[in-house]
Amino acid sequence: MSDLRTERLLLRNWRDEDFEPFAALNADPEVMRYFPAPLTREESDRLANRARAAIETHRWGLWAVEVLSDGAFIGFVGLWDRRGSAHVVPAVEVGWRLAREHWGRGYATEAARAAVTYGFGEVGLDEIVSFTSVVNLPSRRVMQRLGMTHDPADDFDHPELPEGHPLRPHVLYRIRAFSPG
Repeated sequence: MSDLRTERLLLRNWRDEDFEPFAALNADPEVMRYFPAPLTREESDRLANRARAAIETHRWGLWAVEVLSDGAFIGFVGLWDRRGSAHVVPAVEVGWRLAREHWGRGYATEAARAAVTYGFGEVGLDEIVSFTSVVNLPSRRVMQRLGMTHDPADDFDHPELPEGHPLRPHVLYRIRAFSPG
């Protein structure tokens, strides 16, 4: 299992004690404003268990994130394999979800940069994507800070959201592994 360490953060596998604060952040309407609905405790636990299993199996996934200075669990950042789900794109996605009290500190960008570097260097990926609803400007700014690019031709309507839903229109950003010339 591979932990990632940045200047301020530890990206690690999930611990049982992460589940309660994770459920609290998934129940926060502000954290979940760009998702169809907050998660129930059962849905949150299921997601955390899937993330933990992915890391145990593949040595990468949606890592639990803790702040090194105080050990606080603040959410997840990592890579999620979308290659097997035709409902979005056949790709590996970088994603994040942090508790509201930890927003605005650069943690999402710092941790996502480490995850992308790991994806290219250790996993051997050629490309990583990220996507969100068109209106999710905070996540789009993180994607841009990561050096990801947006082509409107890649945008799509999320198939799990009904026609007319304000979160249905999605943007897709990409970043490719650097290959020397």
